[in-house]
Amino acid sequence: MASLYQEFKNFAIKGNMIDMAVGIIIGTAFNNVVSTLVKKVVMPPLSLLTDDVRLGDKKYILRQAAEGVDEVAIGYGELMEVLIDFLIIAFTIFVVIKFINRFKKKSEDPKNKTVETPKNIELLSNIEKLMEEQNAMLKEK
Repeated sequence: MASLYQEFKNFAIKGNMIDMAVGIIIGTAFNNVVSTLVKKVVMPPLSLLTDDVRLGDKKYILRQAAEGVDEVAIGYGELMEVLIDFLIIAFTIFVVIKFINRFKKKSEDPKNKTVETPKNIELLSNIEKLMEEQNAMLKEK
């Protein structure tokens, strides 16, 4: 139990929990933005293109409403709206991850001169070059 507590403490102290909380909050806000974008910007022109058929209202009725009995229906229009939301969010996350990975690759390439290399890595790189030169000189002798 003490080791589990220590692991959680290390996790929380390293800032991972804070990063995760910030990501969840931003993700929730982004979800609301995309949902509003789909419902208020994308769907109205789509409704105009389909002679004022509102896609969100489309449903397959299994049982009609009657006195004291609710309607039972499958709302496939809402499902389509949610799928459009999902596609926009998934595509946005894909683009952001691709953008981040491009910068990661540039920062990990020691021969890339456009990204400033930290001093300790630069020193290790210089030591490696010197050792290669020294080995080449020793092989010649």
